[in-house]
Amino acid sequence: MGVWSSGLYSGDFALDLRSTIRAVSRLPYDGDKLIEILCETEQTAANNPDDEDHSTFWLVAADQFARRGIVSERARETALNLIEKGGDLAMLEKLGMDRAALEKRKKILAELRTRIAAPPGAKTRPVLKKPQAVLLDVGDVLIFPTCQGHCINPYFASKERDRSWKGQDGWSAAAIVDRGRAFEFLAWYRPLLSAPALKDKPTLAALLGERLWKLERAGTCSASHFKKMELEKVGNLPIDRNKLVRAFGELRPGQSAAIHDISIANAFRTPAAGMKQKQTIQQLGEILAN
Repeated sequence: MGVWSSGLYSGDFALDLRSTIRAVSRLPYDGDKLIEILCETEQTAANNPDDEDHSTFWLVAADQFARRGIVSERARETALNLIEKGGDLAMLEKLGMDRAALEKRKKILAELRTRIAAPPGAKTRPVLKKPQAVLLDVGDVLIFPTCQGHCINPYFASKERDRSWKGQDGWSAAAIVDRGRAFEFLAWYRPLLSAPALKDKPTLAALLGERLWKLERAGTCSASHFKKMELEKVGNLPIDRNKLVRAFGELRPGQSAAIHDISIANAFRTPAAGMKQKQTIQQLGEILAN
């Protein structure tokens, strides 16, 4: 691949990592623990010096920590070592960065070195005082209003302010099949989504019949989003974890969704009727305990 810019945040990896650090910095841990979490999140980039994102990982981590007043000697020393021994420039040259861009990068690294080598300033960062509340449990069955197969967009102050919401024309349902907390603090949930949308408000008994359920990506759900989407719990079903794994394979934790605070609303888009769907079951009974 080629390298097109000398800026520290010119690539997608650096921008994504900055967003991750912004989220992780909310955790009430010291810098050493936070860098451990980041290394766990990006294991290859953090631990493999031959990875093309290795120097970017440590330079961005050190830069963001310095800007936020977070102290981590590991991040600081690793970044300084990459700058002083030329590891970052060597990788960029290997990836195809031209001479002019490399000279610009040298100036950026000099500025970065000054910033991260300076004594940390006295800054207070906002952190979570306790783990986020768990609003949904495994087995919870939810129903919610839809418009053209979409749930209410909770990122708007109200549905009336969303021009794409033309008024309710149906209902959909979801069943929570997994949940957890990333780093013991950030709550996430993974739903099965019912398809197709229903004209009338469904009951739990109706949802237990023959109908398609699609496994969706994990997401977060704040009390505000729960209210705005007009979610309604209609019951709780006994999910059999072994049957769930047989149907869908091992489920990946929703750590990424929790870190980036990706709402469960992004998954609440009713699959179109008649389409062949991956990761589906024909009825909820397939994953319920006897």
